[in-house]
Amino acid sequence: MSAPSAQGGKFGSRMGFIFAAAGSAIGLGNIWRFPYTTGEYGGAAFVLVYIGFVVLIGVPVLLAELSIGRASGKNPVGAFAALDPGEKKRWSLVGGLGVLTGFGILSFYAVIAGWTVSFLIRALSGTFAGGMTPEQSGELFTDIIASPGETVGMSAVFLLLTALVVRGGVSGGIERAAKILMPVFFLMLVILAGRAVTLPGADAGLRFLFAPDFSKLTPAGVMSALGQALFSLSLGMGAMITYGSYLQKKERLPVAGISVAIFDTLIAILAGLIIFPALFSAGATGAKGPGLVFVVMPAIFDKLPAGQAFGVAFYALLAVAALTSTMSLLEVVVAYFVGQRGWSREKAVWVVSGACFLMAVPSALSQGAVDGLGADVLGESFLDIMNILWGNVALGLGALLIAVFAGWRWGVNKAVEEMGGMPGGALWGIAVKYVCPIGIAVIMIYSLVNWEFL
Repeated sequence: MSAPSAQGGKFGSRMGFIFAAAGSAIGLGNIWRFPYTTGEYGGAAFVLVYIGFVVLIGVPVLLAELSIGRASGKNPVGAFAALDPGEKKRWSLVGGLGVLTGFGILSFYAVIAGWTVSFLIRALSGTFAGGMTPEQSGELFTDIIASPGETVGMSAVFLLLTALVVRGGVSGGIERAAKILMPVFFLMLVILAGRAVTLPGADAGLRFLFAPDFSKLTPAGVMSALGQALFSLSLGMGAMITYGSYLQKKERLPVAGISVAIFDTLIAILAGLIIFPALFSAGATGAKGPGLVFVVMPAIFDKLPAGQAFGVAFYALLAVAALTSTMSLLEVVVAYFVGQRGWSREKAVWVVSGACFLMAVPSALSQGAVDGLGADVLGESFLDIMNILWGNVALGLGALLIAVFAGWRWGVNKAVEEMGGMPGGALWGIAVKYVCPIGIAVIMIYSLVNWEFL
């Protein structure tokens, strides 16, 4: 039996955990990145490869993290210290990397999340109802991200919302919020997808999304599918170790973990069912990243039946997706200070949130608000550098080391025992010892050599 959670709380139910963990995994990347890469790399062909990587790499690492968390009942740093009995406890550094990664990602993710609030406010005010060209919506986006007051202010608003949720603790804050936000999020997705697929010309968007075209499935596409599988499940930053420490012993880890992976994949596909039918119905061409949701989408709302309502729901959806992710990012760091440093949750939440806000300011100002924070380092802005450093390199390295720890240091037998002696434990052992480390290493090397961060 593990020690009681040092963070002082447990999820009250399996469904509460699934909602919270799925919310951590589901973020803005599911809404804009997955649909774009799916279309770019052959539609259904990409989806099949992506699902294969989720099964072969994503789920094994996810189960490893959950096992480490529940077996120890501690935050990422404490978890590795508890399970690695050596005097030097060097594996605790992996937990420390996870805590730093969570903090680093939150600092720039809050900025992008703030943009969704800005656009939600404009959708509510009817800004997109008068008809907008892509050029006009592009100018609006540029004006927003170049406004110091708005971009910093909205980042602060989002961090405040996140802090208020995490301040409530595990069951009273995170689980309660997830039980409300995730069903609302899923309902909004289904409604928007149902509306999008019935638009005139939506069938072209469905073909673009799902008709397999293996000629477009290049090596870069395969790497992109692997990257999406790894990073979309919130692996490598300690979030699932932290949430695993809050999972009760009576819950079956394999069922909970696989449910999270299925939920995350389903959400990504539903997002594609919203975006591409809408884009093709309005005769718009595909775009990626911020250009897709902050430039192209506003230009087509007015062309859709009940376009203003569609726009409001769309940006509300983005805001909810962002909030469920920022909750877990903040909790990773808060759990460290509560469990390892003995801080009260109240103190940890506000100190970490304040420090994260200070770190977010350069990212917020680097998109045009202040000269000198833009494309000065390696041709990337400060926000982009933070994304590359924490959202790609550190995240990938963390996932690789967690797989190595679970498979080689802690041991497959102990992990499988923590998972309740699941069927297929031997196959999981092969995956976490060999397939996962090799697969993650390949994508990291490919990305570094080609300077492509997936």
